[in-house]
Amino acid sequence: MEKDEIAPHVKEIARVLNGKVEESKIEEELENYLNVYRVSLDTAKRSVVKNFGGDPNALTRGNRRKVSDVKGGEQNVDLLVRVLTLNPKEVEIKGEKRQLAYGLVADETGSMGYTLWEPQRLLFKPGDVIMLRNAYSKEYNGRVDLNLGNRANVEQMPKDALPQIDAPAGGSYAPGETVKVGELADGMNNVTVSGRIVTVERREINTEDGAKVVFSGILADETGKVQYSAWADYQLKEGELVRISRAYVKGWKGVPKLNFGERAGVVRLKAEDLPEVTSGKPKPRSIEDIERVGGATDALVIGTIVDVKEGSGLIKRCPQCKRVVLKGACRIHGKVEGIWDLRVKAILDDGNSTLAVVMNRTVTETVLGQKLEDCVKRAQEALNPDVVREMVEEKILAKPMQVRGNVLSDEYGLMMIVSEASAVETDLKEAAVAMLAELEGFQ
Repeated sequence: MEKDEIAPHVKEIARVLNGKVEESKIEEELENYLNVYRVSLDTAKRSVVKNFGGDPNALTRGNRRKVSDVKGGEQNVDLLVRVLTLNPKEVEIKGEKRQLAYGLVADETGSMGYTLWEPQRLLFKPGDVIMLRNAYSKEYNGRVDLNLGNRANVEQMPKDALPQIDAPAGGSYAPGETVKVGELADGMNNVTVSGRIVTVERREINTEDGAKVVFSGILADETGKVQYSAWADYQLKEGELVRISRAYVKGWKGVPKLNFGERAGVVRLKAEDLPEVTSGKPKPRSIEDIERVGGATDALVIGTIVDVKEGSGLIKRCPQCKRVVLKGACRIHGKVEGIWDLRVKAILDDGNSTLAVVMNRTVTETVLGQKLEDCVKRAQEALNPDVVREMVEEKILAKPMQVRGNVLSDEYGLMMIVSEASAVETDLKEAAVAMLAELEGFQ
């Protein structure tokens, strides 16, 4: 066994011996057992530990694995890996803000994401080769990730203990999990996504390292659309089909956003590679499907309006901050002369889950078939602005509708900011036949 192959095992023995023996002596003893006595590696390691007064059983307490072999739900996982990415993140747990980090590690068999729960204790950086000890794995949406908790330890290893692992997908590096746009969820790492570039925009932002150019827009496949940010210039063009690998997902108010930088791989595809991908109207999605990933960009949902909330119909807004004026006052600017506006706040039910929907003036005018000016005139004639809300209820309450827009999430659940809304025409005879068939199934 070569010297660089022995190095990780020397580190492991030194750990078991609590650093009481110099690594040069451990290496000499280990080489002697391997090259002179010709025993197996496991026997050699146990013999060296025993000779120096350690507990050989401590060598088996970890579960030494290769990345490609790790399954969900494993404890005490040990991995020799190279750190590819390290991203700080602030989260709120039980009302308290907490700093953690996440990223990507890899060995010669593949890559996987990790979450580092104590970044101030376990120190490493991209490019480091490290021995992770006492990690545990979890599976989510078919993807296995590592968690480094309070029992985990990290040992710095020689850079040449693993081959260089920084080639883009398609080279010697094993690509990450392939997912559809509609499956993207906050926290996913090393994903591969294919789709059509619907829009692309170049903009300049300020970072700690100075001004940086980022390219952003919309990517679509047959399952939906997602906003993306490319932190390197891949010469993206509207309408072209691409496969993006080594990307990661960060959410904003639950809406997944695809990010990829210099380490990503971007490959142009032919039309026959993605026959179902279009940049037109999205296919309908269930609310449950959107709940599973946390939010959505430009989603289409079909359901029934089961409630029209207070604050729907005619409202007045502050001319300065556009907040709703209540009893002639804005909570920021005090007493103001409000400006008339229209909106709808309602609940949509698709039969399995519910979704709050908010329609602005343009969408509300379309649903009502009347302009704002007409609604104001009607309210003034009736000396009651509530007549407009009654018009809204008459038009949409208990009616099947399809709504389209971005779906956000917070502590109150999902909410769609509606960009389009229309009634769904139903065939009563067909619906009755379907209902009878369903009822017969319960007999």
